[in-house]
Amino acid sequence: MSLTQIAVLGECVADAFTTGIPERGELTLRVLPGGGPANTAVALARLGTRARFLGRISHDTFGALFRAHLDASGVDLTACVPAAEPSTLAVASLDDAGQAGYSFHAEGAADWQWSATELAPGRIGEAACLHTGSLALVREPGAGHIEELLATVRETVTVSIDPNVRAALVDPAVYRARMPRWCAVADIVKLSDDDLAHIHPGEPAEQVCDTWHAAGVRLIVITRGPRGALVSVDGARTRVPAVATEVVDTVGAGDAFTAGLLHRLGAEGLLGGRLKTLGLERAAEAAAFASRVAALTCSVAGANPPWAADLAARKLT
Repeated sequence: MSLTQIAVLGECVADAFTTGIPERGELTLRVLPGGGPANTAVALARLGTRARFLGRISHDTFGALFRAHLDASGVDLTACVPAAEPSTLAVASLDDAGQAGYSFHAEGAADWQWSATELAPGRIGEAACLHTGSLALVREPGAGHIEELLATVRETVTVSIDPNVRAALVDPAVYRARMPRWCAVADIVKLSDDDLAHIHPGEPAEQVCDTWHAAGVRLIVITRGPRGALVSVDGARTRVPAVATEVVDTVGAGDAFTAGLLHRLGAEGLLGGRLKTLGLERAAEAAAFASRVAALTCSVAGANPPWAADLAARKLT
């Protein structure tokens, strides 16, 4: 168990996978607990990091599912807020490569209703790092309060952001407009190449990294699926290869990668400030570990990240 505590702030989402034949008038939904931030908290806890989740969890049936799942993985739920509003529902569809697409049912959901009082700095506890992103960072009224919290705690806490663009629900222009100020408060930005294509379509990744470094962020990691990941530290860059695995689906793989990255940085004693001692070699080592965590997540159905024992037992190349 890592002595480092990492707080994760954001949404829980009920991921509904469809079965049945619509033409016959029948469709069945299989609902699994998900949501990018919640997935990251689960993966961190399973890897052995003390993970503290900050979420507004509904009193509805889906909320009970989220609590049971997070608790069973060892996530600290004492900072969560019981919410009267309904849970967010995402209906997922998988293509032939196992890539997931989502339609969201999120209006008025519990996840976005944060108040300034609910996000007092003390809610993150003893965390050395605060990770957030995804829809919680772009949906009002909560998004503005989350940004205020990041600005308040960043002097003593490493700030990590994954924009996790949901273009079907939020105009990518919103992410494009906010990235400069997110980079001004963040120490780590992790995103996928799909995210990058939405935020800065047609621009080379290296050029975007340099722009974001100039805004203030030290470590940028761009995941590229089977092409591995690009790691950039203050403009010094390297590429980390993907880990070969038989893909069942990619649900939760990006969140698992984020957890692996933060877990390894925490285990190396690098979290808790501005990453002043982080160099490219150690960042690449953390990204390589994260790739193993993501690969194991891809090898099973749904957002079901590995436990630490699974990493020791499974030999991936």
